[in-house]
Amino acid sequence: MCVECGCSVTAEAVRVTDTHGIYSVRPAERHSIEVLSGILAHNDHQAEHNRSHLERHGILALNLMSAPGSGKTSLLERTIELASGRFRMAVIEGDLQTENDARRIRAKGVQAVQITTGETCHLDASMVHDALHALDLNGIDVLMIENVGNLVCPANFALGQHADIALLAVTEGDDKPAKYPGMFRGADLVMLSKTDLLGVLDDFSCAAAERHVRELANPAPVIRVSSRQPATLAPWIDWIEARLGALRTGA
Repeated sequence: MCVECGCSVTAEAVRVTDTHGIYSVRPAERHSIEVLSGILAHNDHQAEHNRSHLERHGILALNLMSAPGSGKTSLLERTIELASGRFRMAVIEGDLQTENDARRIRAKGVQAVQITTGETCHLDASMVHDALHALDLNGIDVLMIENVGNLVCPANFALGQHADIALLAVTEGDDKPAKYPGMFRGADLVMLSKTDLLGVLDDFSCAAAERHVRELANPAPVIRVSSRQPATLAPWIDWIEARLGALRTGA
């Protein structure tokens, strides 16, 4: 984990439990809370600048977050193919190293900028600001931001996006929303990915995953998708188009 985002500290108490209940509690450190608040305030200011810049161009920005290997890039590749003629896309890719994902997106004929973060486990608003200047924003309707694969820190940093999407693969546990509430509590859309594998998996329940999202008091849609089954992506593409229309009409 990185030191920039404050994930080595916590703004909440840390609890240790055993079979008898709570074993110990370490209270939050006040100094850590103050440092983290300062970092986030600076980031939020830059994110507002990014959002204003995008809105002047009529661009909808979506922040796609998940654990590594959940299928974010494959989803974007298939979305580019299926959304052709409905809206025009560009992509900002975030990874610790390599330009592999950006190359995959460019091969689909779409602008893609790769951000390599080194050891930083999330994108922040300043990184996205730099990436925006590397894109030709004319002729773009939707900007997809594929965040660094991580279920913790990306949820804490605004980028200038208009919506957050959390992707949960069926190859992961269906209790991930309960284990990583910060990621799923604030998501505007939750997608259960790789659902073509449900027939060979007996330890993932889509109903349980959705129940855990609802237990976080999140009413966001929970949809099932598979990049190998294009028909399953129709609700996702319709959702993007509706959000784009709402942005441009001021709804």
